[in-house]
Amino acid sequence: MGGIRIVAGRWGRRRLKVPRGRMLRPTAERVREAWMSALAPDLEGAGVLDLFAGSGALGLEALSRGARHTTFVERNARALRCLRANIAALGAEPLATVVAGDVFDYLEGRVGRAFDIALADPPYGQGLASRLVEAYLSRPFARILSVEHDPGERLSLPPGAEERRYGDTAIAFIAADLEEEET
Repeated sequence: MGGIRIVAGRWGRRRLKVPRGRMLRPTAERVREAWMSALAPDLEGAGVLDLFAGSGALGLEALSRGARHTTFVERNARALRCLRANIAALGAEPLATVVAGDVFDYLEGRVGRAFDIALADPPYGQGLASRLVEAYLSRPFARILSVEHDPGERLSLPPGAEERRYGDTAIAFIAADLEEEET
């Protein structure tokens, strides 16, 4: 197992375990820094959903920067062991829920806006980022969805969505208009 660190916040510079494997590709530190900085105005007190969570670096970074709770969804057994170890090492158990299972199965059960921010870093080369954006546009599950993807994978983004590139990584930011659902 390798390691990465949390960039900023209450756990800044703390190391996280990262499982090795060709399907597991943690978000680079500089990309996480830029990503979290872009979301900074929305993180304080936010309920966060970390999809394809892997080691939990994204969701733990969000907690470190002031999110109130993160739900992590991951199905890979090796990644789940690292994720749970990272949560325990930080003492973040009261702030975290771990769901062991498929992201799309989990989302199928969501009704309305359950989260403020959803972060996703799906495996590249499988069309999962596109599939996730489609699922979100048909039934939003968060106020903001932010998805890391291969820049070669073209996402069907709605008007007003933003996409930023960081070298060989792209991140899409999509905000749902959910006022109609909030009654």
